[in-house]
Amino acid sequence: MEALRVLELYSGIGGMHQALRESCVPAQVVAAVDVNTVANEVYKYNFPHTPLLAKTIEVLMEFPQTESEHPQKHAIDAEKKIEEKKIEPNICFDSSTQCSGKEAILFKLETAGEIDRKHQQDSDLSVRMLRDFLEDDIDMNSYFLPPKSLLRYALLLDIVKPTSRRSTCFTKGYGRYIEGTGSVLQTTEDVQIETIYKSLTNLSQEEKITRLLMLQLRFFTPKEIANLLGFPPEFGMWDTCRPQLSLIKGLKIH
Repeated sequence: MEALRVLELYSGIGGMHQALRESCVPAQVVAAVDVNTVANEVYKYNFPHTPLLAKTIEVLMEFPQTESEHPQKHAIDAEKKIEEKKIEPNICFDSSTQCSGKEAILFKLETAGEIDRKHQQDSDLSVRMLRDFLEDDIDMNSYFLPPKSLLRYALLLDIVKPTSRRSTCFTKGYGRYIEGTGSVLQTTEDVQIETIYKSLTNLSQEEKITRLLMLQLRFFTPKEIANLLGFPPEFGMWDTCRPQLSLIKGLKIH
């Protein structure tokens, strides 16, 4: 069988390339294309012999395009709008009281059905615990959620423990944005989440932060997320990526 010649578009850190390598399908990745500079550094480290083009696909195909049609510009503008949006930490912590008012947009409580679903997922013994994918020797201080984020987004966090067997999907906004970008890890396993959250009612902001800090919530590291996505242990260059948690764009396998 003649080897396939593969053009890897939106290559990220090389998820498709790695999957193709492990599939044993005879193939050669003739070039990779991506505009994410951090992801490209990781790609070049792991696949040094593959030509890597830091170009948009539109430029690569030489299609004429107006400024308003440029997809990368749309993405940048969208991120700027999110960053510019100011949200005050107006959070209702009392599950017996319904928050009201325009500014209470961050209020969110899980339903009984959602909690039951998570319990069922964590009880599935066919799935490995998250602790199997965690790094042993890291500086956790670099990954703890700051107090301001704890106070502002406390009710939006998807919190998992090392003994959990589930997490939400990690997106490229992980580490920069909170809602819907991925789970955070509770490192104090002996502290009950329910106890902490039920104790927040009628406390001052400083007291709420003190209680929430007891959970010692941190982000997953880029290496840990790569482990969860099936990248092999020898897949490297994570020290370069640690300062920029939003590397997750590159952790895609299409």
